[in-house]
Amino acid sequence: MKILFFLTFLLFSNLYAETIKVACVGDSITFGARVEDRANNNWPKQLGSLLGTKYEVHNFGVNGATMLQKGNRPYWKTGQYKKALELKPNLVFIKLGTNDSKMANWKHAKEYVADYKKIISSFRALESKPRIILLVPVPSFVEGQNISTKRVEKEVIPKVRQVAFEEEVEIIDLYQIFINRPEEMPDKIHPNAKGATRIANHLAAYLKQNLEKAEEKVTGSAFNFHGFKGVNIKLDGGINAKIVIPKKAHPDKPWIWRARFFGHEPQLDISLLERGFHVAYCDVSNLFGSPKAVARWNSFYKYFTGLGFHSKPVIEGMSRGGLISYNWAKANPDKVSCIYADAPVCNITSWPGGKGSGKGSAGSWKACLKAYEFTEEQAMAFKGNPIDGLDVLAKAGVPLIHVCGAVDKVVPMSENTDILAKRYKELGGTIEVVSKPEVGHHPHSLKNPEPILKFILEKGLK
Repeated sequence: MKILFFLTFLLFSNLYAETIKVACVGDSITFGARVEDRANNNWPKQLGSLLGTKYEVHNFGVNGATMLQKGNRPYWKTGQYKKALELKPNLVFIKLGTNDSKMANWKHAKEYVADYKKIISSFRALESKPRIILLVPVPSFVEGQNISTKRVEKEVIPKVRQVAFEEEVEIIDLYQIFINRPEEMPDKIHPNAKGATRIANHLAAYLKQNLEKAEEKVTGSAFNFHGFKGVNIKLDGGINAKIVIPKKAHPDKPWIWRARFFGHEPQLDISLLERGFHVAYCDVSNLFGSPKAVARWNSFYKYFTGLGFHSKPVIEGMSRGGLISYNWAKANPDKVSCIYADAPVCNITSWPGGKGSGKGSAGSWKACLKAYEFTEEQAMAFKGNPIDGLDVLAKAGVPLIHVCGAVDKVVPMSENTDILAKRYKELGGTIEVVSKPEVGHHPHSLKNPEPILKFILEKGLK
């Protein structure tokens, strides 16, 4: 299978008689403002070096440029835009939006999506029919009437993702890879040479993946998941499920299975979508990992793998999602590639029971007892929690990673992750625990999910 897709990749690379011409359309960040030795270190220049002689990468960045035609310096009116069209590129990167966040420009925000679509159309109209990839703006670390951190994150980026969804074009997130690296943006707006290298490496890695256009094999109502197409599914019995489809799919059709709180803190899901993973969800609300929940997941697994997806998904258990994640995995140890658990509930007596140092939840505890058909005494004696019976996962060699708040008072680490990690290590299992100092139960995940992503790609993708 991998050989077939490698040959497909080689065929794609030779579709063009000459080199693959790449147009990098953007603002000062693309131009390379504030980059040391700009001529050699701007990110398009570095990208060209990384991609090699098969690619011809051109920098069409313009300082201060806006996507908005009514902005103070619309890209549309620049000579670089004309040159980008004249190049008749085979591939176009578009990174505009940071300058649009200036209050003087953003008063025309209602026109941003339409203007973005028009510029895409102008490249699509070329006889070269280029591949178009949108770049989510990098974060800024300033706030005010000019460039605004909040407007970039909360208003500009959602519109970029809307365009990617509606125009069905690829999208790459540059925001996440810088959000925890302000030192690479000394003026709080422009990446330095090291930051430009980060962008170039990220884009080169994306282009070098052996991915192909994803085939849609599910039907249902569509929704926008951060620029990617999601589909709502109804399973037998009226059970709600979802799937999010990458722009281009990994040949092995891997997928990450979100246990609960679909769409909350989606950083990892977005990163995996860029790498050709699908994201899946099957609703097991208010079942607390009980046998009923496991049975429902068994049905979904059979349905989803029946569509040709990988037999070993990545399991993503956030908070109470830890219960179904581990209970299903222990019942199916040969069907799991790895588990990422985030502040996970690993013991129902801790949460929702609140029988230890945690707060618990009286209403959820009652619902939990009902789901398991337990009396409180039976629940207290229960030996089927995620912290129990881990030997089957250790024997199967399932790697685990937990991300937790060190001062979590809702799902205390001492009653959940700490016990599970200790037992798993004693059984010879592999587990990494990322503890976030001075963080409680929220926020979940990591602003930049790189450590989790690296774990999954290195240890979980088999």
